[in-house]
Amino acid sequence: MIRMSKLTDYAIVLLAHLARSGRTLAAQELAARSGVPLPTVSKLCKELSKAGLVVSHRGRHGGYGLARPAELISVAEIVEALEGPIALTDCTSPAKVACGIEATCPAKASFDPVTRAIQGALQGLPLSAIAPYRAAAEAEAEPEPAPVTLGVHAS
Repeated sequence: MIRMSKLTDYAIVLLAHLARSGRTLAAQELAARSGVPLPTVSKLCKELSKAGLVVSHRGRHGGYGLARPAELISVAEIVEALEGPIALTDCTSPAKVACGIEATCPAKASFDPVTRAIQGALQGLPLSAIAPYRAAAEAEAEPEPAPVTLGVHAS
C-alpha cells in the first residue's frame, strides 16, 4: 500500500495549524491545538526547520512560524522533507537507485508515469488548500451578528 508515514501526516497537520494561525506558535501551543504529542511536535519542527519550511524564533514570545506563505509551500515539499524523494519504486526515484533487474524489468516504464502523476498532484497541492487563510479560520470562530430588523409602520 502506498501511504505516507504518520510523522509526515502530523507534519502536514502542524503546518496547517501554523498557516491558520498566521503567527508564531510555541511548540506547546501547537501540541495543544493539533493533538500531536509535544515530543513529536518538537522533533517535527526541527526537521521542518532544517528543510526550510518553518522558522524558529527564540525568546519569550518564541515558537515556530511558516518560512513562506502557505500558498508557496506544496505538500510535495513537506513529504520530501520527511520521507525523501517521492517515488513509487527505487528505479523511478530521482536518485535512480539500481535494483539489479532494471535492464530486464517490464514494470519500470509503467511506473514512471505513475510516479510523475503522484509527484505532480502533490506539487500542485499547496498548504493553503489544506489550511485556509487566517481570515477563514477566524470567520468560523466568530459568531455571526444577529440580524437587524427595521420596523415599518403603516400610515
